[in-house]
Amino acid sequence: MILGIGTDLANIDRVAQTLDRFGDRFRHRVFTEIELVKAARRRDEAGTLAKRWAAKEACSKALGTGLRMGISWKDMAVSNLQTGQPIMQLTGWADKRLKSMTPDGHHAIIHVTLTDDHPWAQAFVVIEAHLTNKPLG
Repeated sequence: MILGIGTDLANIDRVAQTLDRFGDRFRHRVFTEIELVKAARRRDEAGTLAKRWAAKEACSKALGTGLRMGISWKDMAVSNLQTGQPIMQLTGWADKRLKSMTPDGHHAIIHVTLTDDHPWAQAFVVIEAHLTNKPLG
């Protein structure tokens, strides 16, 4: 069953301007070290971070809270599988919120997809609940 859906659109140029203006203060307030390392390796650091910004916004919407109720930017972290597929890990309050909205006997799966077409970066997040123990038959 679907527990939540969120989407967000971020302007890459605006993220680039924020990086120019606030630099590491912005980077370390919003992004995890894994996200920063990946972005630093990319030719388009601002585009990479804009997609992750959008993913965090989309995830907070899928959690049904937006960025309030104690959620922190770093409670949501985007990384990638070996295949390149983006994945979202939750910690802190975001993880607690996910657990509270997941029905008993189910486990949550977070699906995330990212795209960009300058100057836009977009993310979609779907939170799904699966039965933990499916009956045979």
